[in-house]
Amino acid sequence: MNSYISREAEATLLKYLKIFPVVGITGPRQSGKSTLLRTLLKDEYQYVSFDSPTVVAEFRDDPERFMRIYSDRVIFDEAQKVPEIFNYVKLAVDNDRDNYGKFILSGSSQFTLMKQISESLAGRIGLLSLLPLQFDEIPDGLQERSIFNGGYPELVKRDFEFSNEWYQGYIDTYLEKDLRSISDIGNIRDFFRLIKLLAARCSQQLNYSELANEVGVAVNTVKHWLSVLEASYIIFMLPPFYENLGKRIVKSSKLYFYDTGLVSFLTGIENQRQFESSVLYGPLFENYIVSEIKKIIEHRKLFYDIYYYRTSTGVEVDLIIDQKSSKDLVEIKTSETFNRKFINSLEELKTPSDRGFLLYRGISKPSTDGIETINYKEYLAAKLIADR
Repeated sequence: MNSYISREAEATLLKYLKIFPVVGITGPRQSGKSTLLRTLLKDEYQYVSFDSPTVVAEFRDDPERFMRIYSDRVIFDEAQKVPEIFNYVKLAVDNDRDNYGKFILSGSSQFTLMKQISESLAGRIGLLSLLPLQFDEIPDGLQERSIFNGGYPELVKRDFEFSNEWYQGYIDTYLEKDLRSISDIGNIRDFFRLIKLLAARCSQQLNYSELANEVGVAVNTVKHWLSVLEASYIIFMLPPFYENLGKRIVKSSKLYFYDTGLVSFLTGIENQRQFESSVLYGPLFENYIVSEIKKIIEHRKLFYDIYYYRTSTGVEVDLIIDQKSSKDLVEIKTSETFNRKFINSLEELKTPSDRGFLLYRGISKPSTDGIETINYKEYLAAKLIADR
């Protein structure tokens, strides 16, 4: 399985190249950004990687000459490593403003890349994210395992062999290489302890004070480290939903990992049996579903927002997908057997314009009062989030 895996984001990228002079692509390390660009655009674009010290030196020795050589239809990979290039790209675009798809900038650090873009390329660039493989990009025989093994392309191509070794290398590279380019973290050992604590708390509400006490650092340090983890596509937050649903709402965000395989590695889950017998069975499955929905939104560049809902009295919906004119309310269960109580909160909160979904591991059932009880695989395969 060494062949290229087609990505849903390809269509979005090709569309953006017709709309913007510059397209920026960010995403976690090893999510397939360089492979996608070099495969999809190999006949149309030159590829230049600033991972190469030689290329960096070539640019800095004579930037005017460099930009003359690479003046049009160029992919600048790991562009954040040469911040000076953003101003040169801006000048080139401003002198050729109607030339859409002139440059592509890619990188693994959302924070660093976005900082340069906001300072130099605002109004000239369309931004995309490439996350690990989503459900329908993974071969059928590996989709079940991807719930706890994750979706990084290299691991999927190897049928998840040597996952522990791969994730250890990933963490080592992240801690030693990526972090230094993002922020001054301070104590790397404490930072790694925080990552492990977060993995054990995936799909839960954030408690900054509790995390700070367990790691032994200040609350502000925890908040800073969380922002770094977000910027480097390790975690993302799900804020609570407020609009017109009452005042007694829990206000803490919930935390999810972009890749469930990393959670499993950090918490010692290595196989299906361990996954299903773990205290993380429910939270990890919820994390998987929420991250899969986030992938669809990002890869299709849908202008949707996602939230969760919980009141102080216990009324809860795992996921609200806000599509502006309507909402999808999604409840997530690991059970393979339907229970009427699973949809109580959906019935209580759903309005006539909303759709309700119970996603579980059992058999799909006929709709009940506008609420679909559906096997999670069918939901993800049909991409019902975008089916409006």
